[in-house]
Amino acid sequence: MKTLKFILVGFVFGVVLTKSEAVSWYRIYEMFQFQSFHMYGIIMVAIATGVIGLQIIKRNQLKNTDGEVIKIADKEKGSFRYWIGGLFFGLGWALVGACPGPIFILLGAGFLPVILILIGALLGTFLYGLVKDNLPH
Repeated sequence: MKTLKFILVGFVFGVVLTKSEAVSWYRIYEMFQFQSFHMYGIIMVAIATGVIGLQIIKRNQLKNTDGEVIKIADKEKGSFRYWIGGLFFGLGWALVGACPGPIFILLGAGFLPVILILIGALLGTFLYGLVKDNLPH
């Protein structure tokens, strides 16, 4: 039953992103060219939703699906690694026109060349896992 709930939420999330054109390469291109507010508006709504959601979780001590209280760890000090990570994430997003979530949505919509993007994302994640212990954190 738990799995069905997660699949349903993922399905709804995919429909919302598709209908809002957040998975559109053209919308992403417009954003990086500063030609349209559309994607920035979606990102701002996502940030506001995340902030409100986290405050609700923290203040009400909500529990996860296993019945344990959700604990949100504080971020570690230092911003250099966040700038570098954000730079790599943004470059990848700009180069392929999709961040990780929409990759699966585009595949589900039948855009099969996105398989190459998925392979690249998985390969990059795997390589990071191999070298992360040698990186300054």
